[in-house]
Amino acid sequence: MNTVLISGASIAGPTLAYWLHHHGFTPTVVERAPAPRAGGQAVDLRGTAREVAGRMGILDAIRAAHTGARGMAFVNSAGKRTATMAPDTTGDSGGAIAELEILRGDLVRILHEATATGVEYVFDDSITSLTETAHGVEVTFERGEPRTFDLVVGADGLHSKVRSLAFGPESEFAHDLGAYISTFGTTRREDLDGWQLLHTVPGRTAGIYPTPGGAAKGMFVFASPPVEHDRRDASRQRELVAEAFADGGWEVPGLLGDMRDAPDFYFDRLCQIRMDSWSRGRIALLGDAAFCASPMAGNGTSMALVGAYVLAGELATAPDHQAAFRRYEEEMREYVARCQKFALGGVDSLMPKSRMFIRMRDLTLRAVPHIPGGEKLFGGLQKIANTVSLKEYRPRSLTSS
Repeated sequence: MNTVLISGASIAGPTLAYWLHHHGFTPTVVERAPAPRAGGQAVDLRGTAREVAGRMGILDAIRAAHTGARGMAFVNSAGKRTATMAPDTTGDSGGAIAELEILRGDLVRILHEATATGVEYVFDDSITSLTETAHGVEVTFERGEPRTFDLVVGADGLHSKVRSLAFGPESEFAHDLGAYISTFGTTRREDLDGWQLLHTVPGRTAGIYPTPGGAAKGMFVFASPPVEHDRRDASRQRELVAEAFADGGWEVPGLLGDMRDAPDFYFDRLCQIRMDSWSRGRIALLGDAAFCASPMAGNGTSMALVGAYVLAGELATAPDHQAAFRRYEEEMREYVARCQKFALGGVDSLMPKSRMFIRMRDLTLRAVPHIPGGEKLFGGLQKIANTVSLKEYRPRSLTSS
């Protein structure tokens, strides 16, 4: 058991490839994009995930690429702040804004650089079929020649192709959270001074958050039943956002204008992936493909890093892949369950059901710094982020299967 095909070159895939190579495996990463994906929204590293990054030797590079975010503020239609939340209010992992935040594209770049030696990358290709045999998995690709691997891991995100091929259609595992999210680059408000600004009304939130170099990202989140459309039809997706925020105040009109021309426009449905098992035979899932908590507020990046470390370590030390996959799930299940539960509260706070909810939220946030132990009201994520204690894995021989 030595060769491992990993589908997905975002965060979970390269992290797994790094640790597999570290343990003596031969990993191959296939990615349908033509190159490592740039841009993307801001992501957080919390708790044990920082320890994983430290063991990889990339923590300094991550800190150097920090977005500059240092807090979150809710604002009214006139732009006046009604409540704020700084990372140091809720511990070193932070609350809604982590002390360590980085653009997804920057983290992808750092991970790719860390795996440039010892990991085979195949870009501009994707898996089309998986056939498991007694000795491996026969894989066909859209472009490349068929190959056989000892194991296959799907780290290919919320809409995982590996999951659909090996486990069943996405509809069996995706639990809808009742909303859409969109992010994009914006020219609005370059005077953010490290603060993410959010304007909420019942059922909707518009936001702006800082990115490196004085730039910014815009964000829209809105409650909506699912709307039939082609996931590749960005024009229709932009229309859905514009319709939802047509009467928006604050900076919304300018944000909508920037969104229409933004080359980094992102749009997706908020949902969680919940599965009874993350493996089947010689095929396993990792990251959002296995346990997406939510495309926002779900600790997904940290789960991806920690899950990759654990999966690689268990594969390196277990007597066979079945035992490794079982141990991987045992180590990660509680962590994932806690993250998914926490994410539901994050989604609710960005789609408030009433103005009364908004007033109570702001009142509570303003009171936190003045209440002894008040940080515990919002600091639960720090405890969640440290659910898993990293083992020191000592690899066995890779000759067994």
